[in-house]
Amino acid sequence: MKLAIVDTASANRFSVETALARMSVNVLIAPTPADAKSADGLVLPGVGAAAPAMTALKASGWADRLQRETRPVLGICLGMQLLFENSEEGDVDTLGIIAGRVRRLSASAQTWPHMGWNTLQKLESDPLLTGLHDGDFLYFAHGFYVPPGPTTLACVNYGEDISAIVRRGNFMGCQFHPEKSSAAGRQILENFCAMIR
Repeated sequence: MKLAIVDTASANRFSVETALARMSVNVLIAPTPADAKSADGLVLPGVGAAAPAMTALKASGWADRLQRETRPVLGICLGMQLLFENSEEGDVDTLGIIAGRVRRLSASAQTWPHMGWNTLQKLESDPLLTGLHDGDFLYFAHGFYVPPGPTTLACVNYGEDISAIVRRGNFMGCQFHPEKSSAAGRQILENFCAMIR
């Protein structure tokens, strides 16, 4: 099995690559869709802002390719948010693969942005969540979020409910960073790989 990491010049690409390599996953970096032809699944990482990330995806051809992708795709943090229709961050249209708008977290009741460990709640049954439980801790670092909707598999609460894990068909997303989330994060990555195998 081989996973391709979509290269958006994101700051967490290396940490995702390292986490997968520790699991003995064959990983390649794919600046363009042509570089990922041999991959069985894709990871769309992300640290940064929606508008520059979309500019990079369009320039590389990844935006068009991802909208037609049939292989399993895992979006991480900003990568998850880019799967939705648009974002309040820069008021930009995103990939439009999953219905919904990314919103800015309210700073009224909590510190902005959401940084640190938080606990999963309201888990649905899905192969991506095998071995995870209510109360598992995961690491978050974000100022924008997706409200819970029909594709939400699990939430966290940070003054309001936030989609922590989403899925629509072959497209999956984690608002948290599984590569920095200890055993629970590794479990998510292992589940994603098991679904591909």
